[in-house]
Amino acid sequence: MSEPKRRKRPFNRPRRKGQRSTAHGEHRPVLLAEVLTVLNPQPGQVVIDCTLGFAGHSVELLRRVGAAGTLVAIDLDPDNIPRAEPKLAEVGFPFKLHHGNFAGVPTFLAMEGIAGVDGLLADLGMSSMQVDDRERGFSFMRDGPLDMRMDRSRGKTAAVLLNTLPEEELAAAFRDLGDEPAAAAIAAAIVAQRAVQPIERTGELRELIDRAAPVDVVRGPGRPAARKQRLLPTTRVFQSLRILVNRELANLRQLLRVLPDLLNPGGTAAFISFHSGEDRIIKAAFRDGLRTGIYEAASDDPIRPSEQEKLDNPRARSAKLRWARKPAAS
Repeated sequence: MSEPKRRKRPFNRPRRKGQRSTAHGEHRPVLLAEVLTVLNPQPGQVVIDCTLGFAGHSVELLRRVGAAGTLVAIDLDPDNIPRAEPKLAEVGFPFKLHHGNFAGVPTFLAMEGIAGVDGLLADLGMSSMQVDDRERGFSFMRDGPLDMRMDRSRGKTAAVLLNTLPEEELAAAFRDLGDEPAAAAIAAAIVAQRAVQPIERTGELRELIDRAAPVDVVRGPGRPAARKQRLLPTTRVFQSLRILVNRELANLRQLLRVLPDLLNPGGTAAFISFHSGEDRIIKAAFRDGLRTGIYEAASDDPIRPSEQEKLDNPRARSAKLRWARKPAAS
């Protein structure tokens, strides 16, 4: 008997309950309770949210620092700021918003006359609404232009990089940033395709990856377990392209370099990552800081979402929270 053919879900078919996407127009902050426990914001403190998003974390941080405290929030995506501002204004306490990269946190704090913060949060994930917006090009589930820039006013798009980078650099990006086993084959297919016609849309890239690195995802009795992958090549390639377009790992390293100077004595930093490369960088920085005495405590293992949170918000499933705390003043 012949094997059943793999069935592809059309770009626009709605997802069923329990699948990865959240409801349209809905955003849920990841590991919110855990973040509040780790940072433990107190009235009168200064906290900074390096990735404002739709203010899910920021609103709760602002409520806890109160009228005597201050929240500073930053976002690289300028579209997020006008959406988040009314939510923070409803809280009624002081806050400052800035458009820019979190690698420039020291500059933003200096602009506000703030010497240090008591708590810092960096959620390195993307909002559901960014992913669901087909015009942003972040998701292969919705056909749209291959942009992927968090700030669409600057930088090169994913399409430009796909159509200009040498094959070796593309393969290295897919391998190092996406942990993709078929990186070389996919890069070769991209270079061959762009010689015929430039790759401009997410649907085109998705179909190319499916041909270059086919994966049998049929489930059923007797199917070899080795054929079941947690992440498909398409997911890995799109993830690596987004990281490459926005220079995410370089910016993360810079934030971690300046972090000790940003925190007040006894201050705590919390980072939420969704990618193994990000998590390794954060883990190494906190481990080295603990060894050298920069930090007095740091998480041994990452804090992960509960099973209930993963059911309620499937996009939280790969989140990892790590934290580090500076010594208190003697």
